[in-house]
Amino acid sequence: MRRAPLALGAVVLASGLALAGCGSSSSGTPDVKVADAFIPEPASGDMAAGFFVVHNSGAADTLTSVSSSVAGDVTMHSTEDGVMREQKSFAVPADGELDFERGGNHLMFENLKRKPKEGDKVTVKLHFAESGTVEVAFPVKAATYNPTAGSSTSSSHASHSSQ
Repeated sequence: MRRAPLALGAVVLASGLALAGCGSSSSGTPDVKVADAFIPEPASGDMAAGFFVVHNSGAADTLTSVSSSVAGDVTMHSTEDGVMREQKSFAVPADGELDFERGGNHLMFENLKRKPKEGDKVTVKLHFAESGTVEVAFPVKAATYNPTAGSSTSSSHASHSSQ
């Protein structure tokens, strides 16, 4: 007679552990890290583009805005079928990535206060709805620089700060 309650207890415990494992990251908080950030050296002195990858090993988040002291304005854009559109925000999926890459999502640094030169580092603040502000040093690369797909050899320094 003692075996039935013991077996039932084991089933309940196993079910609870399985459920806890299923939703642990998406029910928690986002854990965003930024990698592969760069700005190609701009051809003109008034506008530049920026690229990076957000890796999120936690719950979903939203990239709500971007700022940098090098530009009067930093806007976020998507590109679909060759058409560029300004976006107000980008979803960062739970346990996923948000890519900003040539030919796709990208940043536009407009009304540059100075023209970034190859070898410089530009401080960029990424503002997330849940994660707050993440400050990233974007290295300025050659105008023709294009990282190979799947290459994560260069990580950018990122630090969290309060909004």
